[in-house]
Amino acid sequence: MYIYQKSASNYFADMTNSLDERLVTLEEFIIQAQNRFPGATGELSQLLRDIGLASKIISREVNKAGITNILGNDGTTNIHGEAVKRLDLFADEQLISALERSQITCMVISEENDGIVRLRSQGGKYIVYLDPLDGSSNIDVNVSIGSIFSIYMREPRYEPTVKEEDALQPGVRQVAAGYVLYGSSTTLAYTTGLGVSLFTLDPSIGEYILTKRKITIPTKGTIYSINEGSYNSWDLGLKKYIKYCQEEHAETKRPYSARYIGSMVADIHRTLIKGGIFIYPHSKRYPKGKLRLMYECNPLSFIIEQAGGKATNGERRIMEIEPLAIHERTPIYIGSPENVDRVMEFLYEYQEQAV
Repeated sequence: MYIYQKSASNYFADMTNSLDERLVTLEEFIIQAQNRFPGATGELSQLLRDIGLASKIISREVNKAGITNILGNDGTTNIHGEAVKRLDLFADEQLISALERSQITCMVISEENDGIVRLRSQGGKYIVYLDPLDGSSNIDVNVSIGSIFSIYMREPRYEPTVKEEDALQPGVRQVAAGYVLYGSSTTLAYTTGLGVSLFTLDPSIGEYILTKRKITIPTKGTIYSINEGSYNSWDLGLKKYIKYCQEEHAETKRPYSARYIGSMVADIHRTLIKGGIFIYPHSKRYPKGKLRLMYECNPLSFIIEQAGGKATNGERRIMEIEPLAIHERTPIYIGSPENVDRVMEFLYEYQEQAV
């Protein structure tokens, strides 16, 4: 199992020495990387291309929102009790349909579905987690939203029918993960465990173009991102850390800037590029945290860690958590390593005082 995972992702190693300065499309980037490894089957490459194609279709509809009848709620709620937007369902359908066509994915777990979605190819090697449209509360007001994906390999076993237990794997076993941000431009970022590559969709040719390779997150940033409306329900250590961020201190470039978009993809993308920290803690309302471990926190933690950052739930590394349920929730502290280390110091110090 371990050997196959490694060989499946090795062909996505850094290609900067072999690619010249001309424009490189996502398709070309994936194929050239695969061709460098004669033993690669091409299935993971196909899976990434399928997701890329679905994201182009979603991007097109997002850009037409307001013109077409795709805004607003569809009148239902999802497994989390949240109102489902029409665009949520459209994105979900497009991604699952794309994964179904290639017949290399055996099941999908999506925020918009209560349980697992078994695909026709029960013998497929891959399991895909999806948040089809993260930040969908922003749809109707034209604020950035995104899609998140996380890819695992199915455990080899004799039973032909896939089960939910097959999908309960810790984040360290992801073979690939990424996100698509639908903002001022459509941006796709992904990793296979060998660095993070960033692509921007050129609408004039309908292709993703490589814009950054081997992204490195700043070791420290001056931006913190958190919903401060929940301040009164936080632990004392977190309250103290936020006050620390707001204090005047020229040597450490404080006060920090507060930025919170309400779309995790958008907040994480900014954090990846500019540094800083994104926090969604547990609270009185959400004692286990609000964000979902498997299709929000794990894939974005994989991205941030591959860029040199850190991600923790306040007690342990996010990607080492052994999941108990496909829709499990968790707190998260994620971003530049120095920022994450500093907030942990506050949490530990005031936790000890409380004891």
